[in-house]
Amino acid sequence: MKISSYFFFYTYIGLVVLAGFWGAFIYPSLDFELMFGLNLSQLQDFERINLLSQYRFLRALELGFGLFALIFVREVFSDFKFNRLFLTIMGLGILARMFSWIFDGKPSYLTMFFMFYELIGWIVIFTFSIAKIKRQ
Repeated sequence: MKISSYFFFYTYIGLVVLAGFWGAFIYPSLDFELMFGLNLSQLQDFERINLLSQYRFLRALELGFGLFALIFVREVFSDFKFNRLFLTIMGLGILARMFSWIFDGKPSYLTMFFMFYELIGWIVIFTFSIAKIKRQ
């Protein structure tokens, strides 16, 4: 269970850091083209600038969460407060995807893959870490 837990943790956080950095500082407009089929150059400047600003902000928060998790990985798996904070943030992302599916409609298969991957990872990390924390 330990290997599975760390596998899901590092693959999830690795993608969070990569996507966060890419979307905040490198090439966010490519995200819109690949994920949403949206060419930002078709928008008016006001809409494009504000959409990119908000997107970069949210991706920067994603990057910050990933860096937090990497810096405090030991605590995430050993300290109750860090563990619950990490699992709450991760769980809120999963919950938001599920909420969107219910209220906004069925997402792409790629989005659904990430949602289920994150959910499985959350369950594995929770199961492993709660057993480990209780033993201490």
